Amino acid sequence: MNSYLLFKSLHLIAVISWMAGLLYLPRIFVYHSEAEHDSQKSIFKTMEKKLYNYIMMPAMILSWLFGLLLIHSIGFSVFSELWMQIKTAAVIILTYYHFSLGNYLHKFANDDNQKTSKFFRIYNEIPTIILIVVIFFVVFKPL
Repeated sequence: MNSYLLFKSLHLIAVISWMAGLLYLPRIFVYHSEAEHDSQKSIFKTMEKKLYNYIMMPAMILSWLFGLLLIHSIGFSVFSELWMQIKTAAVIILTYYHFSLGNYLHKFANDDNQKTSKFFRIYNEIPTIILIVVIFFVVFKPL
């Protein structure tokens, strides 16, 4: 079996799972910040924790792992190309974003959230913009 295609397939599966979480968790934060009853807040806390710990964190780790294996299989000289530099920067930003969501998750868990639902609606757009940039640079591979 071609290891490059295997790593690429597993990388895509992991990235899709990670992106799903990056897009969904801030939406849950929107609803959580608007919740008025403790029973609702408790449900959101459970949803947020499970999404972050059981889906997003493993998906992020696997995205990085299979991405690095892909780079290893094609050679590290790929970093001399602009598209890979931009993709790498975007993935680092997404990773920072991921951990910022973890920070907000802890604030919600401790009933210490200071952000509004409007903030989370706007914050939710960041991974979409990064996704669009990454897809276009990876597909078109400009100089």
